[in-house]
Amino acid sequence: MTTVLETIGRLRIVPLIVIDDPAKADPLAKALVAAGLPCAEIAFRTAGATEALRRIAAEHPDVLVGAGTVLDTAQAAAAREAGARFIVSPGLNPRVVEYCLGHDLPVFPGVATPTEIGAALDLGLRALKFFPAEAMGGLAYLKAVAAPFADAAFIPTGGIATAHLHAYLAFRPVIACGGSWMATKAWIDAGDFDRIRLETQQAMRLAHPTRAGS
Repeated sequence: MTTVLETIGRLRIVPLIVIDDPAKADPLAKALVAAGLPCAEIAFRTAGATEALRRIAAEHPDVLVGAGTVLDTAQAAAAREAGARFIVSPGLNPRVVEYCLGHDLPVFPGVATPTEIGAALDLGLRALKFFPAEAMGGLAYLKAVAAPFADAAFIPTGGIATAHLHAYLAFRPVIACGGSWMATKAWIDAGDFDRIRLETQQAMRLAHPTRAGS
Protein backbone atom coordinates (compact mmCIF):
# COMPACT_ATOMS: atom_id res chain seq x y z
CA MET A 1 0.00 0.00 0.00
CA THR A 2 1.33 3.45 -0.93
CA THR A 3 2.10 5.59 2.08
CA VAL A 4 1.09 9.23 2.48
CA LEU A 5 4.71 10.30 2.14
CA GLU A 6 5.17 8.26 -1.03
CA THR A 7 2.05 9.83 -2.54
CA ILE A 8 3.23 13.34 -1.66
CA GLY A 9 6.62 12.53 -3.14
CA ARG A 10 4.99 11.35 -6.35
CA LEU A 11 2.73 14.41 -6.66
CA ARG A 12 5.53 16.85 -5.66
CA ILE A 13 3.08 19.63 -4.71
CA VAL A 14 0.90 20.00 -1.64
CA PRO A 15 -1.74 22.70 -2.21
CA LEU A 16 -2.52 24.69 0.91
CA ILE A 17 -6.24 25.43 0.90
CA VAL A 18 -7.86 28.22 2.92
CA ILE A 19 -11.61 27.76 2.59
CA ASP A 20 -14.49 29.47 4.38
CA ASP A 21 -17.51 27.81 2.78
CA PRO A 22 -17.68 24.00 3.01
CA ALA A 23 -20.06 24.00 0.04
CA LYS A 24 -17.06 24.90 -2.14
CA ALA A 25 -15.13 21.82 -1.03
CA ASP A 26 -16.65 19.55 -3.68
CA PRO A 27 -15.96 21.73 -6.76
CA LEU A 28 -12.51 22.52 -5.38
CA ALA A 29 -11.64 18.85 -5.02
CA LYS A 30 -12.95 18.18 -8.53
CA ALA A 31 -10.77 20.98 -9.94
CA LEU A 32 -7.65 19.61 -8.24
CA VAL A 33 -8.35 16.08 -9.44
CA ALA A 34 -9.03 17.28 -12.99
CA ALA A 35 -5.66 19.04 -12.94
CA GLY A 36 -3.85 15.89 -11.86
CA LEU A 37 -3.24 16.92 -8.26
CA PRO A 38 -5.52 14.86 -5.97
CA CYS A 39 -4.22 16.37 -2.75
CA ALA A 40 -5.32 19.15 -0.39
CA GLU A 41 -3.99 20.49 2.89
CA ILE A 42 -6.96 22.25 4.49
CA ALA A 43 -5.71 25.07 6.68
CA PHE A 44 -7.42 25.09 10.08
CA ARG A 45 -7.74 28.88 10.01
CA THR A 46 -11.45 29.21 9.25
CA ALA A 47 -14.70 28.14 10.86
CA GLY A 48 -15.55 26.00 7.82
CA ALA A 49 -12.22 24.17 7.62
CA THR A 50 -13.19 21.04 9.54
CA GLU A 51 -16.42 20.54 7.60
CA ALA A 52 -14.66 21.20 4.28
CA LEU A 53 -12.08 18.55 5.16
CA ARG A 54 -14.83 16.15 6.23
CA ARG A 55 -16.67 16.57 2.92
CA ILE A 56 -13.59 16.02 0.80
CA ALA A 57 -12.59 12.95 2.82
CA ALA A 58 -16.09 11.45 2.51
CA GLU A 59 -16.96 12.43 -1.05
CA HIS A 60 -13.52 12.21 -2.70
CA PRO A 61 -11.64 9.21 -1.28
CA ASP A 62 -9.19 9.50 -4.18
CA VAL A 63 -7.98 12.84 -2.79
CA LEU A 64 -5.18 12.77 -0.22
CA VAL A 65 -6.62 15.29 2.22
CA GLY A 66 -4.93 16.54 5.37
CA ALA A 67 -5.10 19.37 7.85
CA GLY A 68 -2.68 22.29 7.98
CA THR A 69 -2.01 25.08 10.48
CA VAL A 70 -2.66 22.59 13.29
CA LEU A 71 -1.60 24.27 16.50
CA ASP A 72 -2.57 21.83 19.27
CA THR A 73 -3.73 18.30 19.99
CA ALA A 74 -7.40 19.32 20.04
CA GLN A 75 -7.15 20.46 16.43
CA ALA A 76 -5.20 17.34 15.51
CA ALA A 77 -7.94 15.19 17.05
CA ALA A 78 -10.68 17.13 15.23
CA ALA A 79 -8.82 16.77 11.94
CA ARG A 80 -8.34 13.04 12.47
CA GLU A 81 -12.02 12.58 13.30
CA ALA A 82 -12.96 14.48 10.13
CA GLY A 83 -10.87 12.14 7.99
CA ALA A 84 -7.49 13.86 7.69
CA ARG A 85 -4.82 11.51 6.43
CA PHE A 86 -1.93 13.75 7.48
CA ILE A 87 -1.24 16.73 9.73
CA VAL A 88 0.90 19.78 9.05
CA SER A 89 1.82 22.33 11.71
CA PRO A 90 3.61 25.67 11.40
CA GLY A 91 6.06 24.83 14.18
CA LEU A 92 7.42 21.90 16.14
CA ASN A 93 4.95 21.10 18.91
CA PRO A 94 6.07 17.85 20.59
CA ARG A 95 2.56 17.18 21.95
CA VAL A 96 1.05 17.37 18.47
CA VAL A 97 3.79 15.10 17.12
CA GLU A 98 3.29 12.57 19.92
CA TYR A 99 -0.49 12.58 19.41
CA CYS A 100 -0.11 11.94 15.68
CA LEU A 101 2.51 9.23 16.07
CA GLY A 102 0.32 7.57 18.70
CA HIS A 103 -2.53 7.42 16.19
CA ASP A 104 -0.46 6.38 13.15
CA LEU A 105 -1.20 9.74 11.56
CA PRO A 106 1.65 11.19 9.46
CA VAL A 107 2.70 14.59 10.73
CA PHE A 108 4.94 17.20 9.12
CA PRO A 109 5.85 19.92 11.64
CA GLY A 110 7.38 23.20 10.61
CA VAL A 111 11.09 23.69 11.21
CA ALA A 112 13.37 26.60 10.37
CA THR A 113 16.64 26.03 12.26
CA PRO A 114 19.18 23.26 12.81
CA THR A 115 18.00 22.98 16.42
CA GLU A 116 14.41 22.38 15.32
CA ILE A 117 15.45 19.87 12.65
CA GLY A 118 17.48 17.94 15.20
CA ALA A 119 14.63 17.99 17.70
CA ALA A 120 12.16 16.72 15.08
CA LEU A 121 14.48 13.87 14.08
CA ASP A 122 14.86 13.04 17.78
CA LEU A 123 11.09 12.60 17.97
CA GLY A 124 11.30 9.95 15.27
CA LEU A 125 10.32 12.05 12.26
CA ARG A 126 12.03 12.19 8.88
CA ALA A 127 9.93 14.44 6.62
CA LEU A 128 9.56 18.01 7.84
CA LYS A 129 7.90 21.19 6.66
CA PHE A 130 10.51 23.90 6.04
CA PHE A 131 8.68 27.10 6.94
CA PRO A 132 8.61 29.98 6.16
CA ALA A 133 10.81 29.00 3.25
CA GLU A 134 11.36 32.21 1.32
CA ALA A 135 11.33 34.49 4.36
CA MET A 136 14.07 32.39 5.98
CA GLY A 137 16.36 32.76 2.98
CA GLY A 138 14.95 30.37 0.41
CA LEU A 139 16.76 27.45 -1.13
CA ALA A 140 20.25 28.70 -0.25
CA TYR A 141 19.34 28.76 3.44
CA LEU A 142 17.67 25.35 3.26
CA LYS A 143 20.76 23.83 1.66
CA ALA A 144 22.91 25.25 4.45
CA VAL A 145 20.78 24.03 7.36
CA ALA A 146 19.97 20.66 5.76
CA ALA A 147 23.61 19.77 5.08
CA PRO A 148 24.35 18.14 8.47
CA PHE A 149 21.11 16.10 8.45
CA ALA A 150 21.49 13.37 5.83
CA ASP A 151 18.33 11.56 6.95
CA ALA A 152 15.99 14.57 6.84
CA ALA A 153 13.59 15.34 4.01
CA PHE A 154 11.71 18.59 3.52
CA ILE A 155 8.48 20.08 2.21
CA PRO A 156 9.31 23.79 1.78
CA THR A 157 6.31 26.08 2.24
CA GLY A 158 5.87 29.81 2.57
CA GLY A 159 6.26 32.32 -0.24
CA ILE A 160 6.84 29.65 -2.87
CA ALA A 161 5.40 30.26 -6.32
CA THR A 162 6.02 29.04 -9.85
CA ALA A 163 9.31 30.91 -10.14
CA HIS A 164 10.82 28.92 -7.26
CA LEU A 165 9.34 25.51 -7.87
CA HIS A 166 11.89 23.90 -10.20
CA ALA A 167 14.91 24.89 -8.12
CA TYR A 168 13.44 23.62 -4.86
CA LEU A 169 12.33 20.32 -6.37
CA ALA A 170 15.77 19.78 -7.92
CA PHE A 171 17.31 19.71 -4.41
CA ARG A 172 17.45 16.03 -3.45
CA PRO A 173 16.15 16.32 0.16
CA VAL A 174 13.00 18.14 -1.03
CA ILE A 175 10.09 15.73 -1.39
CA ALA A 176 7.51 18.29 -2.48
CA CYS A 177 6.66 21.97 -2.17
CA GLY A 178 3.63 23.42 -0.45
CA GLY A 179 1.77 26.58 -1.31
CA SER A 180 -1.49 28.25 -2.19
CA TRP A 181 -0.52 30.00 -5.42
CA MET A 182 -2.50 27.57 -7.60
CA ALA A 183 -5.68 27.74 -5.48
CA THR A 184 -5.82 31.06 -3.70
CA LYS A 185 -8.47 31.90 -1.13
CA ALA A 186 -9.74 34.71 -3.38
CA TRP A 187 -10.34 32.29 -6.26
CA ILE A 188 -12.04 29.78 -3.96
CA ASP A 189 -14.26 32.51 -2.48
CA ALA A 190 -15.18 33.65 -6.00
CA GLY A 191 -15.91 30.10 -7.16
CA ASP A 192 -13.32 30.43 -9.93
CA PHE A 193 -12.61 26.72 -10.13
CA ASP A 194 -11.72 26.78 -13.81
CA ARG A 195 -8.86 29.13 -13.01
CA ILE A 196 -7.78 26.88 -10.14
CA ARG A 197 -7.77 23.90 -12.50
CA LEU A 198 -5.70 25.74 -15.10
CA GLU A 199 -3.20 27.13 -12.58
CA THR A 200 -2.86 23.71 -10.96
CA GLN A 201 -2.25 22.10 -14.34
CA GLN A 202 0.50 24.63 -14.97
CA ALA A 203 2.04 23.92 -11.56
CA MET A 204 2.01 20.19 -12.26
CA ARG A 205 3.70 20.73 -15.63
CA LEU A 206 6.47 22.63 -13.87
CA ALA A 207 6.77 20.00 -11.16
CA HIS A 208 6.86 17.14 -13.72
CA PRO A 209 8.64 18.52 -16.79
CA THR A 210 9.24 15.06 -18.25
CA ARG A 211 5.48 14.62 -18.57
CA ALA A 212 5.03 17.84 -20.54
CA GLY A 213 5.01 16.08 -23.88
CA SER A 214 2.87 13.16 -22.78
